[in-house]
Amino acid sequence: MDKYKEHFWRNIRAKLEQWEQEEAITYEDVYRFFHNIVGTAAVIGMEELGKRACRLMKRLEAENGKLWTPAELKEHVYELMHWYYDETYRDVPTHFSFSSADADEAPLILLVDDDALFLMYMKEQIEKVGWQIVTVAQPEKAVTQLYEVKPDCVVIDVHMNGTDGLTVLKELKAALGQQFVPTVVISADDREEVRLQSYASGADDFMVKPFALPEFIIRVHRLLERKKQLEGLLLVDELTRLYNRKYLPEAYRQLESERERLGEPYCIALLDLDHFKQINDQYGHLVGDEVLREFAALLRHGTRPNDLAFRFGGEEFLLFLPKTMQHDAFEVIERLRNQFRSRSFSGGGTAFRCTFSCGIVEVNEGGAPLEYWLERADGALYAAKNGGRDRTVAAEKIDDMRQRKTVKMAVVDDDVIVRTVVADLLEHIARDRKEQCEVRAFADGVSFIESSWHEGHSPCLVILDGIMPKMDGIEVLRRLRSRRDESRYKIIMLTMRQSEEDIVRALQLGADDYITKPFKRLELEARVSRLLKRM
Repeated sequence: MDKYKEHFWRNIRAKLEQWEQEEAITYEDVYRFFHNIVGTAAVIGMEELGKRACRLMKRLEAENGKLWTPAELKEHVYELMHWYYDETYRDVPTHFSFSSADADEAPLILLVDDDALFLMYMKEQIEKVGWQIVTVAQPEKAVTQLYEVKPDCVVIDVHMNGTDGLTVLKELKAALGQQFVPTVVISADDREEVRLQSYASGADDFMVKPFALPEFIIRVHRLLERKKQLEGLLLVDELTRLYNRKYLPEAYRQLESERERLGEPYCIALLDLDHFKQINDQYGHLVGDEVLREFAALLRHGTRPNDLAFRFGGEEFLLFLPKTMQHDAFEVIERLRNQFRSRSFSGGGTAFRCTFSCGIVEVNEGGAPLEYWLERADGALYAAKNGGRDRTVAAEKIDDMRQRKTVKMAVVDDDVIVRTVVADLLEHIARDRKEQCEVRAFADGVSFIESSWHEGHSPCLVILDGIMPKMDGIEVLRRLRSRRDESRYKIIMLTMRQSEEDIVRALQLGADDYITKPFKRLELEARVSRLLKRM
């Protein structure tokens, strides 16, 4: 970019930053802004930008005399900012080879290694294949990540500073129980005893560092295919022994057939254990697994033989109650709720109790897909959660079927153009999601850390620039990861390509992902969508 264009964009940035601090912006100021762009852009070789600014200026003429808020005004400059960003960085290569729509199908690899440079290299190479990867530079967090991300394959190094990888592997295997997640041990130590210990600890494969990447990909792919074949044969969740989601379509088809034949409604109940994450955090995941097994046993033994119980996902369960009207289903759930509330569990020598919330919907008409009824039951469940938990809510009793938990999304970046482009991208993603989403932009790390906006219980996604005045992104990351509720935050670091040390530090501090500037907007969208699925 020549010096005239650079000066031109510097002036635009200054004006946008000025407007962010003002409560109201006059029509004259806005009109002058676009008029200056129209007059200058073509002269310095940016004809397309000038044409776009001219169209926007004419659109504003109908609102002569209006006072604008910064938020209202940003909607009118988004087009210019997106054009500038895409035009400036159109030749930037994309490092993320799958779209947000493919994220559900792409295998996810959990890589545990304390060598951050190795994690960076493997992350880049694995994403080129089209797989997802979650890197863990802190081995003590491996089991927590196993539960959070539910990987399709785990790759773990044997020798890590202060940590024995085989001990971590045994902990992972214990956490998995009967679930099959293939594990690959990697090590620079090729001694026979290390290989034998790895296999004895449960490894499905062993590879010596340094290894040829194509061979690594093929061997992991073979394990992923075996996992897929096994899962295709199973309709039962391995931990709880309830049906899994694969059986849902067939069960729904049978229930619909019976309803049409007999003319009797049935009910769908969606159940979710209350504060289950706190149980995992306070007492450990093995205790959490025991709670899940006990709850599943209650559903099996506390319902009729023809009722169907499913593990819907995580701590969420589903019941199909054939030939059951809503008031009868309500009585069944209340009985189960009272029974479960009375049960005592033990963790670390401490006794505790657990409750669940439930949303019920009565299926009394045909023609709708299963997803429609699940959406209604889900809305009722969130109403039960928002109403204080440990309660049952029927779908017909709530006025707004779109009640959802709130997900907060923040962009923290001192570059007003990047901040504007990313905030608009987050708003676009938010419009397509079921949850209520709040998007907020911060010009520096201090204003974000000191803000009460991200406090509370809502999950929060933070897109964080590494280099900022007052407080850089690494310090913001360190402060977030030192909080007691640090697991609420999913963090994507924005780094410059030459800032390898910052990437290493970010991974060591627990960043969930990173992306190097400049980046394609579609790549950032894919990464954001992938992280939101984990929230």
